Order: sequence, then structure tokens, then C-alpha cells
Amino acid sequence: MTRRPHRSHLPEERPESTAPLPAPELTEAECRRCGTYIAGLDGRYACGVCGWVNDHSEGHRRLPRADEDPDRPKGRRRPKQLPPPDAGP
Repeated sequence: MTRRPHRSHLPEERPESTAPLPAPELTEAECRRCGTYIAGLDGRYACGVCGWVNDHSEGHRRLPRADEDPDRPKGRRRPKQLPPPDAGP
């Protein structure tokens, strides 16, 4: 059984940021697997030809937290309820 960390061991809470996020930079490179010329945002790439994806840590900037996303939906959404198996169409 693992013990829950005490309040003193928890990471510091980050203050809410109200500053707008900088615009992402369009970057270009060759796919490391197949050599296709690809483009990405801030050094993060995904090749549409062979499916290669580089690790998120290789990007030029840190990824924004969810609370920094201006398009993040407010509040929690309830999952859609599936109809009972015996219900008709």
C-alpha cells in the first residue's frame, strides 16, 4: 500500500495565468523514418506517410496546461447515456 503524501510534500500550485499564449511557430523537417518533408508546430512532428511521431519533449517550447487553453470547455460534461439493450430504435 502506498502512503498519501502530506500537504508539505505536494507540488506547489501554479498561479492562474491571464497572459495570452504566444502563437505557435510553424517548423519544417524531414521524417526520421521515411524522409518525407513534413511540417509541425514548435518542433513537434507527425508524418502522414509512415506514421512516425517525435516525442513531445523534443518541442521548442513547453506544452500549455489544460487551464491555459482558451478553447477548453468550461465545467464538466456528463457522458452520453447509452440506451438500454432492449430498447427499440
